[in-house]
Amino acid sequence: MTRTSRTWKTMISCALFCVAALANAQSSLPADFDARVLQAMKSREVPGMAISIVKDGQIVQARGYGVRRLGGSEPVDGDTIFPTGSTGKAVTAAALAILVDEGKLGWDDKVIDHLPDFRMYDPWVTREMTVADLLLHRSGLGLGAGDLLFIPRTSRTRMEIVRALRHLKPATSFRSGYAYDNILYIVAGELVSQVSGQSWETFVANRIFKPLGMTTAVSDEANRFATANRVQPHARLDARLRGLGKQQMLPEREGLGQVGAPAGGLSWSAKDFARWMQVQLGQGALPDGGTRLYSEASARAMWTPQVPTPISPYPAPISDITPQFSGYSYGWYVQDYRGVKVIQHGGAVFGVITFVVLVPDRKLGIALQMNAEDVDVLRGLGYELMDHYLGFERRDWVGAFSSWYQDRLTGGLKALKDMAPTARTASRPSLPARGYVGRYADAWYGEATVAEQGGTLRMDFTRTPNMVGTLRHWQYDTFRVDWDDTALEPAFVTFALNAEGHVANITMKAASPLADFSYDYQDLRFEPAGR
Repeated sequence: MTRTSRTWKTMISCALFCVAALANAQSSLPADFDARVLQAMKSREVPGMAISIVKDGQIVQARGYGVRRLGGSEPVDGDTIFPTGSTGKAVTAAALAILVDEGKLGWDDKVIDHLPDFRMYDPWVTREMTVADLLLHRSGLGLGAGDLLFIPRTSRTRMEIVRALRHLKPATSFRSGYAYDNILYIVAGELVSQVSGQSWETFVANRIFKPLGMTTAVSDEANRFATANRVQPHARLDARLRGLGKQQMLPEREGLGQVGAPAGGLSWSAKDFARWMQVQLGQGALPDGGTRLYSEASARAMWTPQVPTPISPYPAPISDITPQFSGYSYGWYVQDYRGVKVIQHGGAVFGVITFVVLVPDRKLGIALQMNAEDVDVLRGLGYELMDHYLGFERRDWVGAFSSWYQDRLTGGLKALKDMAPTARTASRPSLPARGYVGRYADAWYGEATVAEQGGTLRMDFTRTPNMVGTLRHWQYDTFRVDWDDTALEPAFVTFALNAEGHVANITMKAASPLADFSYDYQDLRFEPAGR
């Protein structure tokens, strides 16, 4: 062997060693990652988190940090369950994919052919709505339309929500654009039940959780509340604006997760989140390598963007997360992060938030769960992990997100302050308190009542247990309702009078400019239902 050939051989060996070392480094966590997580949590008084990482088919991490509740000592570990919010929409999509693979329905089947009681407001849309349309946020309904049917809680059944859908007026024409909704995922859950012959909860538990070995995952409220190792929700509650103030523990909400589960009512642990990401990154193949949850064809369908989603550039210091393309598929957003294709989704249930991102080309999955609403810590740590595994320069994403988030909240406070001098006019209501008392009904929501108690008006959303509040005069015939449950968004309530001086209808709107879109008060129009 010549000296030249030996030199080339040495250089090639070194290059291969360096590539292997780099791959090895990027398969493991940053050396100081645990300390970084605890530091970020402490900066925002976050009680607990769970983080799951899958790389090259292997579970790199599935563990917890912190505690399940403020002031408590029970630790968050790899088996602690968190509500997963809208990240669970992908589970409903997977349930439908299994039925598609079995030939029991098709993505392009008409919903009404499998669910005869299904109706949209427009009869033509009813006839044309497909199984795929239920998952793609292109129905023509407005953002969050109908969410008050089950948020913050409800006494309704899933089928009652399906029947209420026909009274929701569209905001745009069918398939003309994107507007995020939850209500049609509830319909999709009922469709799974009708086609499979078993409840959505049973189907998901037996056909998804059990094959994947997701031993802590629960699809119903009874099992969630029966699980001792679960987190308690927390949030910063300010009288005017969410996101400010001291971290507080919230009450757990019964009646939300059950009916709304197909849209976002599942709960599972870090270990089970890792197993879920393994099957996703495996294109439907189970980690054992011998069986499949769903076919490769279904996997491709679930990750193929069907509807373009609007791109609003993020400002500095988080401008780098602005995608160059963005679309929605079956339960997933398909975007890019700094030129790398990612499949991702966020989730939120009062006092708990979740973020999951998959990078198929790198065989990478990252999921973060938190029993608080501090999105800056959750997303910041998520992007720091992505940068590490994708080989980008290290940066303080938690700090960047905190700066952006605080600017957003400050802007919201300024908007409220600017409104104050002009929004309220010195005036008196047209009627005495008893003149507003009565039973009122909205076509899609149902009944609400206004009663007088000791000279004070009280409003009760009767199909939403414990959504009761006090009406205080604001101006003219507009009142502000502040709910007894202070975690709920207050609203302005306007009474319109007819020529006889009686209430003709009631309209509402959220009091805060930053109210969550699920408080779709603006879509309500209550009319007298009897006195």
